Amino acid sequence: MTETRFDALCIGNAICDVFAHVEEDFLLQENLIKGSMRLIDTEEAVRLFNKMGQTVRVSGGSAGNTAAGIASLGGRPAYFGKVAEDELGDSYSHDMNGTGVYFNTPRLREWKPTARSMILITPDGERTMNTYLGACTEFSPADVDEEVVAAAAVTYMEGYLWDPEEAKKAFLKAAEVAHLNNRKVALTLSDSFCVDRYRDEFQSLLSDGVVDLLFANEHELKALYQTGDLDTAISAAKENGALTALTLGSEGAMAFDRDETVKVDAKDVANVVDLTGAGDLFASGFLFGLARDYKIADATELGCLCAASVISHVGARPERPLKNLAAQSGFEV
Repeated sequence: MTETRFDALCIGNAICDVFAHVEEDFLLQENLIKGSMRLIDTEEAVRLFNKMGQTVRVSGGSAGNTAAGIASLGGRPAYFGKVAEDELGDSYSHDMNGTGVYFNTPRLREWKPTARSMILITPDGERTMNTYLGACTEFSPADVDEEVVAAAAVTYMEGYLWDPEEAKKAFLKAAEVAHLNNRKVALTLSDSFCVDRYRDEFQSLLSDGVVDLLFANEHELKALYQTGDLDTAISAAKENGALTALTLGSEGAMAFDRDETVKVDAKDVANVVDLTGAGDLFASGFLFGLARDYKIADATELGCLCAASVISHVGARPERPLKNLAAQSGFEV
C-alpha cells in the first residue's frame, strides 16, 4: 500500500466565487428564490455580473473550499478540479497552491472559460447562488492522477460531479483506485436538487460500498430517503452502513453509523455574516479529524468549530488560520 501523503483528496467543480451584498428587493427584481442555486449560461452570467455592483472574488467550489480548510488546519490536502487557461484559471491555481493545497489538474485549452459563481448575500446572511459551470464540466477520467488518489487517506467528492457523464466516470475511477489502495471514499450530497436528480444512484453508491462516508445536511438527507421526518431519514442512513456526518445548522451536527451516534452542539457565533461554506468547512474539520485518528465525536466537534469560524465573515474560506483556532480549543493539530 502506498504511504499516506495527503490527509484528504478533494474532487469537485473548480469555481471562482464572486460575492456581493444585496437587499431583498434585488432578489425580487431578478425573480430569484432566496437560498437557491441555479445554473446559468454565459449570457446570463455577464448580465447579472454587470448588475451586482461592488464584488469580492475568491477561488471557491465546494470541495475546493474543503481542501483550503484542511490546509488552514495544518493538514495535507490535494485537489482535483478543471479550470481553463485564462485569467480566472491562473488566479484559481495560484490561490489553491498558495493556501497549501496540492493542485495540478491539467488546464482546459479549448472553448470554455473558467467557471464562476455569483453569490448574492442578503442582510440575514443567506446566500443565493447563480453558477456558470464553464470549464469545470470538462473534468474527466484523464484528470484523475492515480498516484495522488492512492496516497490520500480519504478521497472526498461532490455530488455535483454526478451531472456530467465524464465527471461521473472520473468519480467512479477515483473510488476504485482509492479502495484498491485501502483508502476511504467520501461523498457530499451537495444540495437537495442534486439528490432529487440522482437519488437512486446515490443510494446505490452507499449500499454497494462505493462510498464509505456520507456528508449531508438535514434537507439533503430527508430528500435522499424521501421523508419529511429526520429520525426516519437517519434510520434509513444507518441501514446503508456508511458513516454519516450530518449538519443541523444552528442545532450543531451529528455523526452516526450502525454502531455509534454522536451529537455536538453548534458553536456560538456573535454575528452571522455569511452562511456560504459552512458545510464545506464542517467537512474540512471532520476529514482532518478522521485522518488524524480523532474519535468521531471530536472530529464532529472540530467540524462545528470550523463551520462557526467561516460564517462570521464574508466568503467560504478561512480568514485566519484554523490551526490556531483549533489549538486554542484544545485540539491537537
